[in-house]
Amino acid sequence: MQNIKLLSAFLKVNIQMALAYRADTVVNILLNLMWLGWELLSLNIIFSNTTTLGGWGIGELIALLGVFRLVNTLMIALIWPNTEKFNQSIRDGSMDYTILQPVNSMFLVTFSRITVWRIWDLVLAVILIVVGINMAGDVTTPLNILTFILLAITGTLIIYSLWIVLIAMTFWFTKFDNNVTILQALLDSGRYPATVYPAWLRIIVTFIIPIAVATTIPLQALRGELGAGQVVLFVAISIISFWAASIVWKLGLKRYSGASS
Repeated sequence: MQNIKLLSAFLKVNIQMALAYRADTVVNILLNLMWLGWELLSLNIIFSNTTTLGGWGIGELIALLGVFRLVNTLMIALIWPNTEKFNQSIRDGSMDYTILQPVNSMFLVTFSRITVWRIWDLVLAVILIVVGINMAGDVTTPLNILTFILLAITGTLIIYSLWIVLIAMTFWFTKFDNNVTILQALLDSGRYPATVYPAWLRIIVTFIIPIAVATTIPLQALRGELGAGQVVLFVAISIISFWAASIVWKLGLKRYSGASS
């Protein structure tokens, strides 16, 4: 309950900040529409020379682009904005104030900054998923939709866990400023289905660095291609990922020496 109240307070503050810079918000939305147009044009160019990509048609790839943008938007809105602030707080010792608060420090680091206008991107992502599924001619059921939502959440949790591990490295390596760049580069592999990659790389993006679990897998669930056992497996992967990230975070906090050092 305390975390919910705090998240609500963060949201109100960030909405006020967004309203103070309305012109920037409009420009960002227009730029985002431009990038979406470029991504769709790229898919159109690819499918002007082939009918499938890794066994997936253009409708399925548009839906996958929607899932990718859904997960990526959640990261951009909630996670990426806090990285620079966190890195700086380690260097100047202001992390002390976060640790001393009577709230989970990982929660505070994660949600203190929220890019509110990115809600527009979530709407676009859902539209892409619906349009892509319809173009592919896939029939979805309420169970498939619920499974998709579950796996989209667990997939995002996996990416979040990877982010926690990467930023926690700053406790050991103070000048480690490329943590988000690394994860963004890895996340870009989720733009395309795991089937387009060689078998060895498919194993990496599904199990070792499970980017595909955040994008390809939820869409497969929406299309009814996953069994109950597979769903349980991917949920378990997300829980283990979060558990491991929490341990790394706690170890990092023990490593942190504070402003007094």
